Amino acid sequence: MRKNNPRNTPKNSLNHATKNSQAKSSKLRIISGEWRSRQLPIPDVQGLRPTPDKVRETLFNWINHWIPGSNCGDFFCGSGALGLEALSRGAKHVTFVDNSRVVIQQMTDNLATLNATNADVTAQNAAVYLDSVTPTPLDIIFLDPPFRKGWLGQIIPLLEKGWLADHALVYIEMEKEADLPPLPAHWSLLKEKNAGQLVYRLFEIETV
Repeated sequence: MRKNNPRNTPKNSLNHATKNSQAKSSKLRIISGEWRSRQLPIPDVQGLRPTPDKVRETLFNWINHWIPGSNCGDFFCGSGALGLEALSRGAKHVTFVDNSRVVIQQMTDNLATLNATNADVTAQNAAVYLDSVTPTPLDIIFLDPPFRKGWLGQIIPLLEKGWLADHALVYIEMEKEADLPPLPAHWSLLKEKNAGQLVYRLFEIETV
């Protein structure tokens, strides 16, 4: 019997096409709430690192009680997984900020798909945004910056300039080997957990 010879197949072009197609068709699944199980496109941006489903599920188990009616900020929003999950679970409003216009365009499209009008999106460096926009105190802030870039050392002092509501919650996701920058004394660690190469923490801030 003649066996198929893989070298007679159109080389690896089919495999490459399949992999590229899979990458471009990557989906974000909303876990719970109004849009439970909805799947949305993830922008095809190099280095984009959506928060893993299991991490997201743990985080929202931690904060679910505080979400309804909250004003949230999803800075370095990427796929928008955190802010969209908050909206699905009853957040009053979410501000999405990312410096990639591809990311922001996909966020705009995804919000339109969901008919979500209680959000705004801005294509800007998060540090520039926080330093240049008139602060609105936020109840929940999601920080998942690119790894190994030192962003948290810039962002945390800026949050102290009017962005934190009393008893605000700040979620930080970062690489496990890195150290947190110095934190103000009124930041209290509520939860901390590791997942693979990342560590994620939840802080409560009592404004002074």
